[in-house]
Amino acid sequence: MAKSTPATLALQKAGVAFDLHEYDYDPNAERIGMQAAEALGIEPARLLKTLMVKAGSEVVCVLAPSDREVNLKKLAAAAGAKSAAMLGAAEAERLTGYHVGGISPFGQKKRVRAFVDASALAFPKVVCNGGRRGLQIELAPADLVRVLGVVAAEIC
Repeated sequence: MAKSTPATLALQKAGVAFDLHEYDYDPNAERIGMQAAEALGIEPARLLKTLMVKAGSEVVCVLAPSDREVNLKKLAAAAGAKSAAMLGAAEAERLTGYHVGGISPFGQKKRVRAFVDASALAFPKVVCNGGRRGLQIELAPADLVRVLGVVAAEIC
């Protein structure tokens, strides 16, 4: 399979060093991030799931450790909104240009504000979706912050 995706192209354009990891994606997995972490032998706390959320009237991208749940009230507060709710799959796919299970925070069709759980920044490397099912990108958290302009907050 081709390893070039809008996400990898965006990182290359930004001059970011990254490693790619492929695994057998299981569309029936109960928790996609946990399945990826297990398949790759990566600590779930540093494999970040990408979620698309509506915070007030704004759509935001959220990166959270695959073994934790996002607290929507904490996320809303971090985004300066009164409430937050997960986007439906069809809307997330339309806005990002990716399929659910393959949504990367990089190279989305429409750039939105991004948030990451602060715990992720403690690792020397984090892993997030590479823009297709079964492809993960490993990079330094500082590059994640720099390229996405990500806001770190306690959201889990």
